[in-house]
Amino acid sequence: MVRYLASRLALTLLTVFLALSFMFGVLHLAGDPVLLLVPVDSSAEHIERMRVQWGFADPLWVQYGRFVWRACHGDFGTSLKYNLPALSLVLERLPATALLTSVSILFAVVVGLPLGVLAAIREGRLADRLATVGSVLGQSIPSFWLGLLLILAFSVTLGLVPTGGMGTPAQLLLPGVTLGLYSLGRVTKLTRASVLEVLRADYIRTARAKGARETTVLFRHVLKNAANPIVTIIGLQMSGLIGGAIVVETIFAWPGLGRLIVQSIQFRDFPTALAAVFFTAVTVSLINLFVDLLYGLLNPRIVHE
Repeated sequence: MVRYLASRLALTLLTVFLALSFMFGVLHLAGDPVLLLVPVDSSAEHIERMRVQWGFADPLWVQYGRFVWRACHGDFGTSLKYNLPALSLVLERLPATALLTSVSILFAVVVGLPLGVLAAIREGRLADRLATVGSVLGQSIPSFWLGLLLILAFSVTLGLVPTGGMGTPAQLLLPGVTLGLYSLGRVTKLTRASVLEVLRADYIRTARAKGARETTVLFRHVLKNAANPIVTIIGLQMSGLIGGAIVVETIFAWPGLGRLIVQSIQFRDFPTALAAVFFTAVTVSLINLFVDLLYGLLNPRIVHE
C-alpha cells in the first residue's frame, strides 16, 4: 500500500507539472498581455517599461524557470488584472466552485442511483424505458444550451428564480441542475448496466433459491457487488464537473474558479490562470486517488501493491 501511494503521489505531481507547463505555453502563444493592460495611447517606451517591470522582457526559458521555482514555493505572482496575489484570488473563488460541484454531484447521485436500480429491476418495462431515454437525453444536451434554456423558461418567462449570481439557494438551483444533468445521465446508465450484470450472476439465483427476500438480495448482494463501477463513474464525473463548471459559471455569472479562469485567459492574466489550473489539476488528481483507494474498501479482493 505504501509503495502504491508513493507511486500515485509521484504521478499526481507529474500530472500537475505537465498541466502547468502546457498552460504556460498556451498562454504565451496567445500574445503579449502587456498590450491588453496598458492604455491604448501608451508610448513604446511605456509599454517596454511595463514589460520589463512585469518580467515579460526576459527570454521565455527564463520566465518558465522563474515560474516553476515560484510555483514550487506556492508563489504564483501578482494578478496583472486585479493587482492582488494570484493565489489569494483562487482561494477566494474556490468555495463557490466547491459548492456548485458538490450540489451537482449530489443531485446526480441522489436521483441517478435510484433511477438506475429501478430501471435494472424493471428491465424492459415502462420505468426502464423512461430511465433509459432520460439518461440519453441528459448526456446529449449541451450544458451551455441547457443553461440558456433554463434561464429563458424559469427566470425570464416564469420569474421563479434569478438569472444568475450567488447568495441564495434559489440562485444555486439552475446552475446545479445544468451542471449535474450530464452526470445524472451517466450515473443512471452505468448503475442500470452494473446492477443488471450482477442480477444475472449465479450466486444471485442461488440466494433467491434459498428463499432470501428481494430486498435482502438487492441491498446485501447486488448493490455491494455492483458498487465498484458506480464509484468509478461518480469519481470521474466529479473530476469532469470541475471542468464543466467553466461553462456553467460563465453562463450564470457564478463567481467561482471556472469563471475566474475564463476571465484570466481573456485578459491574459498569466499568474491567476496558472494558479487556477494548479488547483484544478491537484483537485482532479486527488479525487482520482481517493476513488482508487476506495476500491479496496468496497472490494477486499482488490489489493494495491
